[in-house]
Amino acid sequence: MRQVSNLQKAGSTTTSLNDMTTNDIHKKAMIEALEKSLGIVTTACKSVGISRETHYRWLREDEEYRKQVEDISDVALDFAESQLHKQIQNGEVSSTIFYLKTKGKKRGYIEKQEMDLNHSGGVQIVFEKAVQPNYETK
Repeated sequence: MRQVSNLQKAGSTTTSLNDMTTNDIHKKAMIEALEKSLGIVTTACKSVGISRETHYRWLREDEEYRKQVEDISDVALDFAESQLHKQIQNGEVSSTIFYLKTKGKKRGYIEKQEMDLNHSGGVQIVFEKAVQPNYETK
């Protein structure tokens, strides 16, 4: 039979606070604070009233807590990506360029840096774009 940790119980609607330790209550509160702050540790720790060191100790020592924190990090990344897509839809060129440089490499949207160390005047750096996007406005 599988044992259920107190932190797992904390997420359950059938567990009362009486069954939880003080640490479990703080961990549950920390998970909720991390969700609200999109994973910003300092903000979450301040709202719960624990030190950053406590949070990082829990990450090292409590596998279930670590898993829940990692899931929150994925949610924060998803949020940031959705904001980037909104900026692209709004026609923000820098967001489009950033997206193409990071996600469009397979299609040739890369910057290539070359260093010519044999150039007589010192170091020469050449920037070359593999694909020159058309930025004409309609």
